[in-house]
Amino acid sequence: MDYLQAIVLGIVQGLTEFIPISSTAHLVFASRWVGLYGGNAEQTTATMAVIQLGTLAAVIVYFFSDILSIATAFIRDHWRAVTQRRGMRYSGTRGVRPIWLSEEAWLGWLIILGSIPIGVIGLLFKKLIEGKETKNLWTIAIMLITIAVLLAIAEALGDQRKRMRDLGIVDAVVVGFSQVLALMPGASRSGSTIMGGLFAGQTRETAARFSFLLSIPAITASGLLELKEAIQILPSESHYPLITATLVAGIVGYLSIWFLMEYLKRNSTAIFIVYRIVLGTVLLILLWQGILSPQVS
Repeated sequence: MDYLQAIVLGIVQGLTEFIPISSTAHLVFASRWVGLYGGNAEQTTATMAVIQLGTLAAVIVYFFSDILSIATAFIRDHWRAVTQRRGMRYSGTRGVRPIWLSEEAWLGWLIILGSIPIGVIGLLFKKLIEGKETKNLWTIAIMLITIAVLLAIAEALGDQRKRMRDLGIVDAVVVGFSQVLALMPGASRSGSTIMGGLFAGQTRETAARFSFLLSIPAITASGLLELKEAIQILPSESHYPLITATLVAGIVGYLSIWFLMEYLKRNSTAIFIVYRIVLGTVLLILLWQGILSPQVS
């Protein structure tokens, strides 16, 4: 990987990781376009995973105050529970949240709970995820359209009344299992989790915020897991371009988060739904006509 390829991939990753249009799909297109590693699936997957660390940094910086308050409250409330031996009583207005847990600490537990599904399934199917099928354009095209349709249904059926303070175990489970769909190329982590949040009755802004917070453990785990392997399987001359791509992804990713959070305060996800359907349909036609090859040969 050279520096031009790195900048292109960094921009694509930063733009598409948080916008619900699938970063994997667009990175596969971009990697083909720039001829990354001659189409080597393992090296391409490792590169994508490491570049995600840039967008992870963007999430941490953007939501730093939220993360700090969640972590502080989590430690404080559990320390008090141990030292003061508070009883496990539950809030009548929040359903299952223990009264001794603040809303911030409770959100910490929901993030932990919601991260379990993708962690377990990601480890179980690690080899498959890293394989060639995750770069197959048939799969990508179908998932682009599938998530678009599900997102449209969620927009139509979700009552969009829940805010961050209203989230509970059902939200964590629904959004957590929705995040598993992100393991499928073309699904989009943000698209899948925002869809799950809307189905669970969250407002669009809440669904996006919870989606981004929930992405932190998953992106951290996949990025660090692949980082060690990437150092071993990627050519040594690619290491500095990889750092460049990660930095570019972080800067562009921060701007993308800001844009989406502001956009969803006043708009639906319709524009992204239409984009996904159009892109998926065009890909299916090109594949069917034999103009595009499903895999890099």
